[in-house]
Amino acid sequence: MNPEQARWFSENFANIVGNVERVIMGKTEAIRLAVTCMLAEGHLLLEDFPGTGKTSLARAIAQSVQGTHSRIQFTPDLLPSDVTGVTIYDQKSAEFEFHQGPIFASIVLADEINRASPKTQSALLEVMEESRVTVDGQSYPVGNPFMVIATQNPIEQAGTYRLPEAQLDRFLMKTTLGYPDHEATMRILATGGSRPRSTALPAVVTSQQVAEMAQLAGAVHIEASIFDYITRLVDATRHADDVRLGVSVRGALALVRASRVWAASVGRHFVTPDDIKILAIPCLAHRMILDPEAEFSGVQAVDVMAQVVGAVPPPTERATA
Repeated sequence: MNPEQARWFSENFANIVGNVERVIMGKTEAIRLAVTCMLAEGHLLLEDFPGTGKTSLARAIAQSVQGTHSRIQFTPDLLPSDVTGVTIYDQKSAEFEFHQGPIFASIVLADEINRASPKTQSALLEVMEESRVTVDGQSYPVGNPFMVIATQNPIEQAGTYRLPEAQLDRFLMKTTLGYPDHEATMRILATGGSRPRSTALPAVVTSQQVAEMAQLAGAVHIEASIFDYITRLVDATRHADDVRLGVSVRGALALVRASRVWAASVGRHFVTPDDIKILAIPCLAHRMILDPEAEFSGVQAVDVMAQVVGAVPPPTERATA
């Protein structure tokens, strides 16, 4: 990536973020993480309370990139075919026809994903990893861009199923929107709380441009010392106190992909240690499995990851060949 391409990338990135901010006010960093996740061709897990704007975020991103949006309300009786689609026999044509499920959209909001049974949750594994659905031996691509924004409520845990580690590892990032601050809340109230605000949001980039940005991000330079820093961070999670299982190699690769997009988003064609520090917690914390005793004592993976980032020194000079 040359400086001109980095400038074009950052301008489009800023346009997307600014457009989404017209709906989700006062949450610039969370929006930047969500857009970074999309351009890194990953998926986002939001653990947040009801009414914080999760649905509006998914819809606003889809409209900003000229894409489609769907929402799946996960419930205990939801079947895998309710997500992926089903093959139905057409008596007129005497053939089986595939009817697409709501997973076939640019931005898919999987609301309260932990309320569905593990069987239904597993229906998302293939499509999240390979961007295609296989039904009755036939594969169907879901298109590009494609991003799943899944949510789970941290308070109401009755009747929920904990996400399996294999599925948590498929999410590039986990973050939270949280409640807006006082100033943002005042601006939201001043609009009258009009519900259709996000329905009229204009597109600021095309789907083709999103695909070009995702491809261009792969050309962002990462120095050998940065790879060493990421490796040391990941290794430190495997030996940290209160951790039963540390971050996998998939997690390290996710951090690499996200850091390239993050660097390009600010007009840089190279990754710095600060980029890794910013993205380490949202990219890696949810991939760690804590000891049961630590969880019972109230230890959280975010806190452990913050300790690891603080303990592992970043590179101060380029690695020599």
